[in-house]
Amino acid sequence: MAQKKKTTVRRKPVSEINVVPYIDVMLVLLVVFMITAPMMTAGVKVDLPDADAKPMELPKDEEFIIVSVNGAGQYYLSVGGDTQQPKPMEEIADMVGKIKRNAPQTPVLMEGDHQVEYGRVVQMMVALQKAGVNDVGLVTESPAPER
Repeated sequence: MAQKKKTTVRRKPVSEINVVPYIDVMLVLLVVFMITAPMMTAGVKVDLPDADAKPMELPKDEEFIIVSVNGAGQYYLSVGGDTQQPKPMEEIADMVGKIKRNAPQTPVLMEGDHQVEYGRVVQMMVALQKAGVNDVGLVTESPAPER
C-alpha cells in the first residue's frame, strides 16, 4: 500500500498590532497625571490683599517666577524648587536676576500677605530692581462680592 502524504496547511503570520495593552497604559497614565497635576502647584500660604483690578493675561504654557512674603515677613521663591524654605532677600534677588538674564520674557510676580508690613514688600522689589528685574507684577485677590 502506498502511504498518503500528510499535507500541512501553512498559516500566514498575523500582522496586526494589539493596541489594548497600550490603551490600558495610557488610561493609567491619564489618571496618574490628573491626580498629581493639582499637587504640582505648590507654594507658600499667603493671605493676599483684596483689590479690584483687571486680571493679568498670562500664557497658560509659560512658566513664571513667584516671590512671596508671608505674614511673618519671610521671603520665598517659587521656581520649581523647594518653595517651603524661606530664603534671604539677597539670594532670591540674585536667583531671579540670573533667571531673567537667561530668559528675559519670564514674568515675575510678587505676592505679599495682607498682614505683612508694606516696607517688606518694597524692600524685595528694590532688591529685585537692583538685580536687573524691572517688571514685577503684584498678585492680589478679587474682593468678595457684597451681599
